Amino acid sequence: MHAIRVASAALLGVGALALSAPAAVAVRGDDHYVMSTGYSVVPSTVAAGGQVTLRVDREVTGCRGSVTVSSGVFDTLTIPRGSSSAVTEVDWDAKPGASYRVTFGCGGLSAVKELTISAGRPDDPTPVPYPQYHGVHAGEGGSVAGFDVKQIGLGAALIAGAIGAAYRFSRRRTGEEGG
Repeated sequence: MHAIRVASAALLGVGALALSAPAAVAVRGDDHYVMSTGYSVVPSTVAAGGQVTLRVDREVTGCRGSVTVSSGVFDTLTIPRGSSSAVTEVDWDAKPGASYRVTFGCGGLSAVKELTISAGRPDDPTPVPYPQYHGVHAGEGGSVAGFDVKQIGLGAALIAGAIGAAYRFSRRRTGEEGG
C-alpha cells in the first residue's frame, strides 16, 4: 500500500513538472518543429500584385541565422542574418479570395503563417515602409542565458524539501492508521 502512494506521488510530481513547461514549439507531422510566435506577414490580406513585409522577431524566435521564406504566391527569399524583415511582391496571378501558406525556416525550425488574397488590385505599387516595432528587452529568457548554480541549487533544495515533507507526512499518517 505504501509503494502505491509513493509511486502515485512521484507520477503526479513528474506530470506537474512536464505540464508546467512552456509550449514554445509544437511538432508537425513531418518531424519539423513549428514555432507559433515571432514570425509575421504584414499585411495578412493583400491584393494580387501587392507587397507584403515578412518579419522575424529574433528575440522571440531565438533565430540568429538567415531565415528562408517561401510560398506559392511569391518567390522564395532569404532574410539575412542581422535583419528582421524583407519586402516581397505577391504574384499578379494569385487567386482572389484564396489563402496561401507562407513558411518561415530557420535552422531546423519552421513557422507557418497564412496570407489571404483580396479581390481588388493595388492602387499604388510602390512599397509602403512599415514601422519596425521593437519590444521591451526584458531579459535573456530560457535557462541557458541566466545559468546560475546558486538558483538551481536552491530550486533543487526546495523540490527535495517538498518531496521529503510529503514522504514524512505520508509515513506519519500511515503510523496513525496502523497504530
